[in-house]
Amino acid sequence: MNSQRPNYLHGINTYEILGGPRPVRGVKSGVIGLIGTAPAGDVNKPVFVNSETLAAQFGPESAGFTLPQALRAIADHGVMSVVVINVLDPAKHLSRVTDEVINPNGGAKLAHPMVRDVVVKNSTSATTYTADQDYRVDPQTGTVTRLAGGSIAATDQVKVTYAWLDPSKVTAAEIIGSVSSSGRRSGILVLDDVFSELGFEAKILIAPVYCTQLSVTAALSVMADKLDAVTYVDAPVGISVQQAIAGRGPNGTINFNTASPRVRLCYPHLKVYDPVTNKDRLEPLSVRAAALRARVDADEGYWVSSSNHEIKGVTGLERPISARIDDATCDANLLNEAGITTVFNGFGTGIRLWGNRSAAFPTTTHLTSFENARRTADMFNESLRMTSLQYVDRNISPALIDSILATAEGYARTMLGDGALSGFKVWYDPARNTETGLSAGHVRISYKITPSVPMEWLTYEAEITSEYLMNIKSGGTR
Repeated sequence: MNSQRPNYLHGINTYEILGGPRPVRGVKSGVIGLIGTAPAGDVNKPVFVNSETLAAQFGPESAGFTLPQALRAIADHGVMSVVVINVLDPAKHLSRVTDEVINPNGGAKLAHPMVRDVVVKNSTSATTYTADQDYRVDPQTGTVTRLAGGSIAATDQVKVTYAWLDPSKVTAAEIIGSVSSSGRRSGILVLDDVFSELGFEAKILIAPVYCTQLSVTAALSVMADKLDAVTYVDAPVGISVQQAIAGRGPNGTINFNTASPRVRLCYPHLKVYDPVTNKDRLEPLSVRAAALRARVDADEGYWVSSSNHEIKGVTGLERPISARIDDATCDANLLNEAGITTVFNGFGTGIRLWGNRSAAFPTTTHLTSFENARRTADMFNESLRMTSLQYVDRNISPALIDSILATAEGYARTMLGDGALSGFKVWYDPARNTETGLSAGHVRISYKITPSVPMEWLTYEAEITSEYLMNIKSGGTR
C-alpha cells in the first residue's frame, strides 16, 4: 500500500525503515592501467581487456611498440584485468619512405613493418603496378610478394613508396596527455574517464619504456595520487647498480629522485624471449612486477606483499644482481635499502621480485612505506567512502550515526579476519562534531586501522653455550 503518511486513518498502516549497517563492497584492487603504443586499436580511449582474445585487438608484437609486449607479460602471470590506453595515432605518427628498391619474387620485406599507402612502380617509375593483381602486401610484416600472372617479372627490381607506423614519433607529452577544448582527454589523463565509463579505477599504473623519462614518471605519480593507486616505473636501460642508487639523490641523472609513497622504483630490466626475432630481448621490470602484483591480489589479497614471489616468463636479467639472504652488502640489499625494488636470483630460487617499499623509503619509515600497507589503507578508505554514498543527505540522527558506525566496524572486522588488518577502532567523537558543524550538515566519523606489514627482517639471536654438554650420558650398562 502507499506508505505516505495520511492526515487521518481509522485503521493500521506500515512504515518501512531501512536501518542497520550496509555491507561494504570492496574496491577492485588488481586492475592495471597500461599506457603505451600499439600498431592497432582505439586511440586515446580506455579499453578494458580481460582476455588474450581481447588483447589481440592491439595487434602483434613488433619492435618499437609497447602495448602488445606488455599484454603478453601480464598474460604470463595468469591475470588479465587491464585498462589499455593506446596513444599511437595512425593518422599522425607516420614516417614515409620513397622508392625503396626490392625484388618481390618470393616475397621481400621492406625496411619497416606496419606499412600503409603502398605504391609499387617499376625501376624507371614509368609503370605503377596494381595491388592484388601484380603484387600482394602484408601490412603487418611489410612483405611485398610478386604474384604469378601479373606484370612483374621474376627478376624485376621494383621501387616501393609507403608510409609506416612509427612509434618513435610518440612524445613524452603525448604519453602524459592533455585535455582538448572539447573536453576530450588523451594519454595518462584518460585514466580520469575510467570510473565513469567502467565503474572502477585502475589501481596499478604503468607506462613501460616511456616511464624512464622524468616527466612521465612525474605524471604517473600525480595520477596515482589522484586515484589512490600505485605506479611502477623503471630506470633507463644500461644503468649500473651504483647509478640506480645515485639516481635517488639530487645529483642523479635518472627518474628515481622521488619520495612518493605511490611510486615503486624498478631495476634492472629483464630478459624475455621474443617470438618475432627468436632471440631474447630486454623488457621493463615494471610490467611483470605490476602483473605479479595483480596476481598476488587475486590469489592472496592486496594486503600481502608481492616481494619474494617468482616472476613468470623471464629468461634472465639485464645485468647480474648479487643476492644473498644474509649479506647486507649484496646488490639486492643495497638497492632495497635505497627504496628500489629489484630481483633476487639465487641458486635454485628462480627470478623473484625483491623489495617491499615504495619510493617514500628511506625518507619515510612509517609503516605505509610498505606498499601492501599503503594499498590496504587505500582500499579500506575508498571502499568505505563508496559504500557511504547511501547515507549522504539522510537526516542526521542517532540511528544514522549507529548505522554508519556499524557499517565501518563490520567491514573492519572482515578485513581483520582476512589478515589485512592487525587491529582497528571506529568511533563517533562528540568533541569533533560541534554544533556549528552539525548545523552545516557535516558529520565526522573517526577510525584508526593498523594494516598488516610483511616480515622484512628476521633476526635469530643465538647463544653458544656449554651447558648442554652435561646432558651427555653413557649408553652402556656397566
